Amino acid sequence: MSWEAPLAERVRNLKPSPTLAVDAKAKALKAKGVDIVNLSAGEPDFDTPDHIKEAAIKAIKEGFTKYTAVAGIPELKDAIAAKMQRDYGISYSSDEIIASTGGKQVLYNIMQAILDPGDEVIIPVPYWVSYPALVELAGGVPQYLMCSADDNFALDMDGLSTMITSRTKAIILNSPSNPTGAAYSRTDLEEVSKLALQHDFYIISDDIYDEIRFDGIAPENAVSVNPECRDRVLVVNGVSKTYAMTGWRIGYMAGPAAVVKATAKIQSQSTSNPNSIAQKAAAAALSGPQECIKVMKKAFAERKEYIINRLRGIDGVKCVEPSGAFYAFPDMSAFYGRQHDNGTVSDSLSLADYLLETAQIACVPGIAFGDDRFIRFSYATDMEVIKEGMDRLEKALGALR
Repeated sequence: MSWEAPLAERVRNLKPSPTLAVDAKAKALKAKGVDIVNLSAGEPDFDTPDHIKEAAIKAIKEGFTKYTAVAGIPELKDAIAAKMQRDYGISYSSDEIIASTGGKQVLYNIMQAILDPGDEVIIPVPYWVSYPALVELAGGVPQYLMCSADDNFALDMDGLSTMITSRTKAIILNSPSNPTGAAYSRTDLEEVSKLALQHDFYIISDDIYDEIRFDGIAPENAVSVNPECRDRVLVVNGVSKTYAMTGWRIGYMAGPAAVVKATAKIQSQSTSNPNSIAQKAAAAALSGPQECIKVMKKAFAERKEYIINRLRGIDGVKCVEPSGAFYAFPDMSAFYGRQHDNGTVSDSLSLADYLLETAQIACVPGIAFGDDRFIRFSYATDMEVIKEGMDRLEKALGALR
């Protein structure tokens, strides 16, 4: 008689990351020889800049391959502190900074450190796919604040005010946003910071795309626009998007020393220190030449202009102009109810499946981000790939009846 291995309820209810699942499916098809246009992954197509790779090679040659302090090496912490001062005008000491294995671990550590069962975290919709799961894994309860494309996904401040309860422990702000590319205004950031001070909750500021903005606005967050809320803001960032270092897995947090100490305690019992060599590379990225950011951002801006114009040129597609990041998030719901040879497009998931199977375009259904009307396309890839993808998309949508 076979034994069915018992699993914890938390993992039985946990769904895998939809974006990683789509990307893996696309790569598997491509490996079989299928001509896939992959517009699903949030991963820059640029190579990691040479001076960063050279720092890693130097670390290996010098034998910097042992355990480090759990919260990160002093050199990396100093580089993070310098970045925070340079971009946000806020000073952080070493005990107010922790480096982790990617921004996702930073967020996981934060949820484990601040949430008790039943505590609520407000998550604006659309949201990055992992936010709800990270809250739930810590026993928290996600509370969803709907945002409208008609208002460029700005925060509904009236709606936010009515959602705050005695159980509200935090709100997550991702600006510029994955998946929308929208950035919150200074007014929104100031208003949220006032609410955090008034009601004593944290602002988890996910700034992973802070350098990739097309609106001429420098990086900003709640603490930079209102330094009075410094002790309420947990700044999350990393080197993956800005420096094309997704595989290096270095993220970091700057915030109150008590929270940093708590997350370090959690990290000490899970992964311990982040990779020693990657820490050296991340320090070089943050403190070295920054020209590479301008080069990549220029390319992203050109791709953004192209893909938005192509999407808006398709009858039935509506798309907000992204302020940053490298995603387009068009409303495709006008095509729901239409048919093709193998069935009917009824929602974002069936539309994404149709595009993958019929046009060989990999994209992510909006339901993964909390809004079923949309589809996410990444333009963190070569312009020729984007052009081919848009040609295929236009043809595939035109074939629906």
